Amino acid sequence: MPKRRKVGNLLALAVLSALVQRPMHPYEIATALRSWGKDQDMQFKWGSFYTVIGNLDKHHLIEAVESLREGRRPERTVYRITDAGRAELVDWARELVATPMAEHPRFRAGLSVLAALHPDEATDLLRQRLSRLEDAIRQDRETLDAHLREIPRLFLVESEYDLAIRDAEAAWLRALLAELTSGSYPGLDTWRAFHETGEMPAELADLAERTTSTDTTSSRRADPTG
Repeated sequence: MPKRRKVGNLLALAVLSALVQRPMHPYEIATALRSWGKDQDMQFKWGSFYTVIGNLDKHHLIEAVESLREGRRPERTVYRITDAGRAELVDWARELVATPMAEHPRFRAGLSVLAALHPDEATDLLRQRLSRLEDAIRQDRETLDAHLREIPRLFLVESEYDLAIRDAEAAWLRALLAELTSGSYPGLDTWRAFHETGEMPAELADLAERTTSTDTTSSRRADPTG
C-alpha cells in the first residue's frame, strides 16, 4: 500500500526530480518539466503548481536560497532540494517502481461495457483502434530510435515501457479480432441475438439475477453490458 505523504501530488514528485539537477526558481522548474515531457509521464494539474511549491517548502522538502529580480519582472525565489526532499524523492521512486497499483484506463472502461454494442460494430471499432494504435507504435518507435542516438537509454526507459505496453495491447487486439471475425469467440451468437431481437437471453438474465440476489456485496457482479 502507498504511504500517506506530506505532499502526495505527483507534481510534487516532478518538482523534486527537477531540483535534483540544480536550484531553480518556479518558472525554470515548470519550463524544465515541460521540456522533459514530465506532464506526459505523470497526470498532474499545472493550476496547482505554485500551491505544490508552497507545500514542499512548508514541509521542508525544498528551501529558498535566494531571490532574483530581472528588470521589471516580479521577484523570483530560487529553491533547492533539501536532504529530506532527496530522501522523499528516493523513497517515492522506490514505491512507484516496486508496488503494483490498480489503474483504470479509459479503454478498460470501454471493454467493461462492450456488450452494449452490436458485435459487428464492436469489431469495427476495435479494428479502428488497432489501426490507430499501430500508427502510434510506428511513430513512437521512430521517435525513440532517434532519441536513443542522443540521449542515454536510462532517461528513455519510460518511453520503452509505453511502447511495450502498446505492443502488448496490439497483440491482444489482433487475437480478439481473430476470434470475433472467425466466429470462435465464446457466446458470440448470444451477444448477437441480444442486439438483433432486443431480448435479454435467458442464460444472461438468470446469471444476472442469481449473482445480484445471492451476493449483493460481491466485488464482481454479472452485468449484461459487460
